[in-house]
Amino acid sequence: MHRFCPQFVVGLMILAALVCMGAADPTNLPALGTREVLGNVNGLNLELKVQSPAEQTTELQVVCLFEYTEGDITTSPPALPKELNGLVHVDEALNGLITYLRQTGQFSGKSLETLLIDSPSNTLLAPKLLLIGLGNRNIFQADNMRFVGITGMREALRLGVRNYSHASDLKDAGIDSPTAQVAGLVIQGALEAYATQDFLKQKGASAPLTVTKVTLLSGPAFFEDSKTGIQTVLKAIQTNRPPSPAPQANQSSSTQVKRGCQTPSTSTCSQNIPNGRTQIDPSP
Repeated sequence: MHRFCPQFVVGLMILAALVCMGAADPTNLPALGTREVLGNVNGLNLELKVQSPAEQTTELQVVCLFEYTEGDITTSPPALPKELNGLVHVDEALNGLITYLRQTGQFSGKSLETLLIDSPSNTLLAPKLLLIGLGNRNIFQADNMRFVGITGMREALRLGVRNYSHASDLKDAGIDSPTAQVAGLVIQGALEAYATQDFLKQKGASAPLTVTKVTLLSGPAFFEDSKTGIQTVLKAIQTNRPPSPAPQANQSSSTQVKRGCQTPSTSTCSQNIPNGRTQIDPSP
């Protein structure tokens, strides 16, 4: 089974992060495997972790891909270097299966297109891999990640898994995306999907919800920004108001997150429903 030496990967990650991101102090970057539980919403734990999706232990791993263009995840720059690139790690662990599916059009990467793969033995640690399409990279908008988050949670609930991990992989593919905003939108979407399914369960229109933990994967250089974005969404939930755009890590932020949030209302369109929680309007 393919494995990476953690010390070697961390060293390369730090070096690449310094070159690519201009980090001033490498000692401030979190090590591989660093994790932090940022909150709990209606029994759903939300975790942030520094890890490659190829090496993540989870029941379902979600990765995101744009429509295929030759060398889009391997040509660096603009794609991240191989040592930092989770998409490359996953593809190599699967012996090039993802690239083959994309090249042949069997997974085109259209927006919100999905493909579920049962991981062959001795490949990924996750027994199931879910591909979610991001559409055309040239017209990508960060707001789309809310719907990616919705799709990931709905598929996880449909599959009946207890936990899943999400890797957005935008920077892996060479997109200079707003990290904090993307992380917050993915979690916002996941919480919206979970709240809708919980409402259906209370109405006798859904099986019990199985997912108890969502882990958002991040590279070391993007951990603090991702944390800020998720905390902004959780704070908005607590105060029952739509979140403002999340600041990046180099901006001042004193966001404090309390556990036990009860109201998954983080959309600009929301309405109260009979069970006392706030239902998110799924319209954009």
